[in-house]
Amino acid sequence: MDWQLVQGIGTKALLAGAGALLLYWTITAVKLVLSARGINPLLKQFFTQIANGQLDGAYLLTTRNYRTHVNRKQFIQFLAGLKLNKYRNLKSGRPRLNDGQLTLTVKLLTEAKEELPLDFTFVKLDEQWRIDRIRRQTA
Repeated sequence: MDWQLVQGIGTKALLAGAGALLLYWTITAVKLVLSARGINPLLKQFFTQIANGQLDGAYLLTTRNYRTHVNRKQFIQFLAGLKLNKYRNLKSGRPRLNDGQLTLTVKLLTEAKEELPLDFTFVKLDEQWRIDRIRRQTA
């Protein structure tokens, strides 16, 4: 076979593979963004209620499953242990979708650039996202 023909076929195959990979990545990214709509307002509401002292309201943004495993007293103790009053800003990471659950790492930041990473797991119930798990990341 002619070397130029083989090289041409190889280049076209490589470009086709790269195009397919790019198309798959784009479709996956769009699907993730569309499915994650509503997460940011929920997080904002959650932290606003905590900042305003409405801990019961923040607790009710969780799922029944969460409330079954973590009672109100434990929830308040968990929040108190985080010392949230020293954090002024938050930065959210890239959401990860797995089996109908969306996991998002949120980093709370102090003015001195200290970070507190928290993993939030969300599930969609009745077309609304709810917090199903909150976990402090350990180093």
